[in-house]
Amino acid sequence: MKQLLLAIAFFGFGSTGFSQTKPLLIATIKTPNALCAVCKTRIEAYVKRYDGVLEATVNYRKGETKVKYLTDRTDIEQIKTAIANCGYDADDVPAAEDIYNRLPKSCKKFEDGGGHPKPKVSPPPPPQ
Repeated sequence: MKQLLLAIAFFGFGSTGFSQTKPLLIATIKTPNALCAVCKTRIEAYVKRYDGVLEATVNYRKGETKVKYLTDRTDIEQIKTAIANCGYDADDVPAAEDIYNRLPKSCKKFEDGGGHPKPKVSPPPPPQ
């Protein structure tokens, strides 16, 4: 009888008191003016410094940033603001203008004299 009570107590404490999961989210943020490896490095380094951000990965070919973060320490709006504060648009949050102006010319938008024009899609060659 004692062993049965001990087993029930052990499993009861093990399932309620000792197992906590942290609220983890993965969000995808559109960063359309992050267009090169330098932009990728700058955004990832800046965002990873924030408390609660576990991982930040920029895909500059798709123009998006995936962020893995703990929801009890930060939220998506703070992360978007962090991206905007390092000079890049983040979804609906525009880049901080003074910081954007300090970016290297190669990291600016084409319409602002930067080096990243939008690629033009050429028609397929005619069949032979």
